[in-house]
Amino acid sequence: MPIAPILMTPAYRCGPDTPWGGDGLKRVFGKDIPDARTGESLEVSAIPGLESRDPDGNTLPQLITRYGEKLTGKGFADPFPLLLKLLDARETLSVQVHPNDEYAARVEHKLGKTEAWHILNAAPGAQLVYGVKAGATKEALLTASQEGAAVESLLRRVNVKAGETYYIPAGTVHAIGEGIMLYEIQQSSDVTYRFYDWERTDKNGNKRELHIQKAVDVTRVDFQPDAAQERELAPGHYQLLREAYFSLDRFENGVFDLPRDDRRFAFLTAVKPCRIAWDEGEMALPAGRTALLPADGYALRLTAGEALMSFPTVD
Repeated sequence: MPIAPILMTPAYRCGPDTPWGGDGLKRVFGKDIPDARTGESLEVSAIPGLESRDPDGNTLPQLITRYGEKLTGKGFADPFPLLLKLLDARETLSVQVHPNDEYAARVEHKLGKTEAWHILNAAPGAQLVYGVKAGATKEALLTASQEGAAVESLLRRVNVKAGETYYIPAGTVHAIGEGIMLYEIQQSSDVTYRFYDWERTDKNGNKRELHIQKAVDVTRVDFQPDAAQERELAPGHYQLLREAYFSLDRFENGVFDLPRDDRRFAFLTAVKPCRIAWDEGEMALPAGRTALLPADGYALRLTAGEALMSFPTVD
């Protein structure tokens, strides 16, 4: 029997782990956040200690053990390759960078981290740190980061608005600015190196840990990225990204037969209320909720206000 879509319950990162977070995930999507500084809703996650769950309380790793490649598709069960988050930035995040697979495996014994952001909401004038300025060198970046606030002059800032998509390959210096809520699809990795945290301190006056040398080691100073350009595949169906680790599509205002591929799983997230139906049933997908679509699943029909679908890229 095929496996029906699985409505996932997220794990949350909050409080001291996300001092930049707010209550936007509750205000906008009605999420049962644990703290007024909740920065991340991990919609589909196999990260130890931050696993998302099905309606019966089974964690994603438990589901993978139960179903194996019927759930994930061939070659995606171990390690599970992707992690999906919704983020709310009340304040600007730290300036950071992630290593590629080779460096992360050698130094951290983990996957590297390439990610992408789709902007859901952005306050007027909201910005991202997205790379470093043209001509910046690793030597200059190291010296400025060791001095602290001096690194701000080397950061490349871009204005953003809702509906834009930004690709952040490993090695890209980045930070989410205040007043932004976004959807993040990434490799399933928690490896982050911080350059700078805006001189922020906790209630005891302590600054967050930085990892300046490692951050400089993995930074691509020559990368000058731009927002991705969406491509219409069919009326109301848009391809936002197709990259080595993942692809991201958007559906808007229509009824769609979802592309099905038994080689891989997919994540379907409602930006506006949606419904999915199949031969054996149907599922309402409220705004801000995510369903895991198994590789060995049913043919699905999506009735979408607006939805995002991400999945491993397969040839």
